[in-house]
Amino acid sequence: MEEITNLKSISKEYLEKFIAFLPDLLGALLWLVIGWWLIKIVIRYLKRIFQKSNHDPALVKFLLNLANGILLVLLLISVVGMLGIETTSFIAILGAAGLAIGLALQGSLSNFAGGVLILLLKPFRLGDWIEVNGISGSVKDISMFYTKLNTFGNQLAIIPNGELSNENIINYSAEDKRRDTITIGISYDSNIKLAKDVLMDLLKEQEDILEDPAPAVVVTELADSAVNLSVRFWAKNDVFWDRHWYTIEEAKTRLEAAGISIPFPQRDVHFFNHSKEEQSSL
Repeated sequence: MEEITNLKSISKEYLEKFIAFLPDLLGALLWLVIGWWLIKIVIRYLKRIFQKSNHDPALVKFLLNLANGILLVLLLISVVGMLGIETTSFIAILGAAGLAIGLALQGSLSNFAGGVLILLLKPFRLGDWIEVNGISGSVKDISMFYTKLNTFGNQLAIIPNGELSNENIINYSAEDKRRDTITIGISYDSNIKLAKDVLMDLLKEQEDILEDPAPAVVVTELADSAVNLSVRFWAKNDVFWDRHWYTIEEAKTRLEAAGISIPFPQRDVHFFNHSKEEQSSL
């Protein structure tokens, strides 16, 4: 009978505690639902603002996810506080867990930080042609951890953002026009002025080659086997390579038609008969 009495008293005690705790529990659950609903409204409002500002889609997605995560954590901490749990210890646990995860994922966090820098500083955008670490291609996708390039041979290059944010990047699409420099060697016997005139006529007749800055043909080097001429011109990015390949092919054809030869590397080799020199000295 004594055990039954103790059990009834314990049950009554816990029931009273539960009844006393019930308003806090209901209030916390209500605040959780309301808070969740408010967070969705805030995220939807932020999304509209970003869309009106024409921000980068990848940056918008990252900022919305970051804001949503922060708001959810704050909501969780406030709900825990309403339940009477000490929030300082809870925050300490979250901090320790975050530190442990950070140490375990140093490489991933480095890539994440690099992705944030790329999205904020925008050294390149989707569709830009870039070169980094000897890899060049068109930017296909920028995620939080990796950037994907579509190379000239239609291969997919995946570069970690941590590495990408710390390397030298050449963005060929940042400006709307580019300068080309083509080196063409002619023989020492050829007429330099005639060669320059032929090449300048070739440049001036191409409508896609810009007049300002003006194209130029200059002598850059008296090399071992040839006089090197530098053919320089500016063109828009969308026609740059077409002008590059056409100019190289036509330059050879027209120089040969004008009687100007393009030599290949050659050396003069002289043989000496040392045995005859030794006999004559004797």
